[in-house]
Amino acid sequence: MGRKGEETRGRLLDATQDLIEGGGYFGAGLNQVVAASGAPRGSLYFHFPGGKDQLVGESVRRAGHEIGLLVRDLAETAPDTASLIQGVLTLLGDRLEASGWRRGCPVATVALEMAAVNDALQEVCSEVYGSWEDMLRERLAADGHAEAGDVAVTVLALIEGALLLARAHRSREPLDRVARRILALL
Repeated sequence: MGRKGEETRGRLLDATQDLIEGGGYFGAGLNQVVAASGAPRGSLYFHFPGGKDQLVGESVRRAGHEIGLLVRDLAETAPDTASLIQGVLTLLGDRLEASGWRRGCPVATVALEMAAVNDALQEVCSEVYGSWEDMLRERLAADGHAEAGDVAVTVLALIEGALLLARAHRSREPLDRVARRILALL
């Protein structure tokens, strides 16, 4: 695929990510994706022959990977897990607030809507969450936490819940409160 094809594919994925973060799976209709991306309708089917589920799945996977890269970048400079978690919460809070409280977790909305009814999308959501959990577990283990796996799941759940509450309240306060509890936990 040439550069132009990759650019078109990227625009379709970007539009889908924005639409699903703001309105979920059902808020990302194919007509909306085409309109938001500026791509020709035929490009949608060329790049995503599996239809909407393939498009959403790849968008969630891509967004999860992007967040993962941001966390890895933070991990390189954070002296310990507590500092890393504080940086992650700040980063996600900044992202959420800058988007007008629309862009919380790029996985959560799809997971909530589709995990019980769509095996392929459930697997993608599980894969992304698993990769984030692995990153946290590895860092916790490196810092000497004996129950790194359990703590990683707890921290991830607290972050996800805080993002949901911050979005619902349109306030960073839930993120700040959870940051304090995570620091106490660590």
